[in-house]
Amino acid sequence: MTFSSRLKEEIASLDSNINEKRAELSAILRYDSRLDTNKLIITCENAKIARRIYRNLKEIFNININIIVRNQKKLRVKQIYILEIKNKAMFILEALNIYKNNRKIPDKSIYYETKEEKIAYIRGAFLTTGSINDPSTSGYHLEFVLLQEEDAIFIKDILKDLKFFSKILKRGNRYMIYIKSAEEISDIIKLFRAINSLFYFEDIRIYRDHKNMVNRLTNCEVANQEKTTRVGMKQIASIKYLKENDLFDLLEENTKIVLEYRYKYPEASYQELSNIISLETDYKIGKSGINHHLIKMKKIIENIKKL
Repeated sequence: MTFSSRLKEEIASLDSNINEKRAELSAILRYDSRLDTNKLIITCENAKIARRIYRNLKEIFNININIIVRNQKKLRVKQIYILEIKNKAMFILEALNIYKNNRKIPDKSIYYETKEEKIAYIRGAFLTTGSINDPSTSGYHLEFVLLQEEDAIFIKDILKDLKFFSKILKRGNRYMIYIKSAEEISDIIKLFRAINSLFYFEDIRIYRDHKNMVNRLTNCEVANQEKTTRVGMKQIASIKYLKENDLFDLLEENTKIVLEYRYKYPEASYQELSNIISLETDYKIGKSGINHHLIKMKKIIENIKKL
């Protein structure tokens, strides 16, 4: 079972108040139902979601609902759940602000005052048109896929009201609203009150963030070591130049000590070099002192070469 399927089943098991149920049903029937000669037909691939729709419709409208289970053999065998409502179909659609006077109402005319109703509407849209990638197998991605552009814009506007930043992309003859931010996807799962799915998502996110941080630190350490090695090799070449041209013995005693140890330990950092010199000689020196003597050597060679 995919992460989206587990999340939807967890959502389907949660209870809500009557206004939230109406808002959720409004999204479900708007985006995933059809009206066929006054018969309302809702099709689901998930038994728990079908049961939730059935239960909420019965509770709110006290109607008879016919349930048909069919096996679909496209690619793989799976069961499809069809809910048929023969009586009061138009009454239900009008009560849920989907139709008025036998005509479908545009999304933009729908208005929800409370945050809870907006969340419920998004939850209903997600149960029928949404999905979230499993964070353990791919990147962070939440999407809603809709047939009409105005529907996509309406979902995007509600998400914006809830402080989520989403984008719309046309894909074939459909419109996709998507979010890539791991933090925002986590917050949406939290709004859905799907605690088990939230814990799973956050565990994977923490692990991936930690892994990325370790990789960045490792790369940084490798880059620093490579830089230290390159600088060390240049300094070794300069020390060889001084020795080969009988200039080394003309340097001050402390400078010669630093250069001898740099020649001996070409890959050591300035801090490591200062520690070694301080331990093995009477000359106590810090990183800045090491840097001072190496700069002095560089300037001496530059002046000699100008002659």
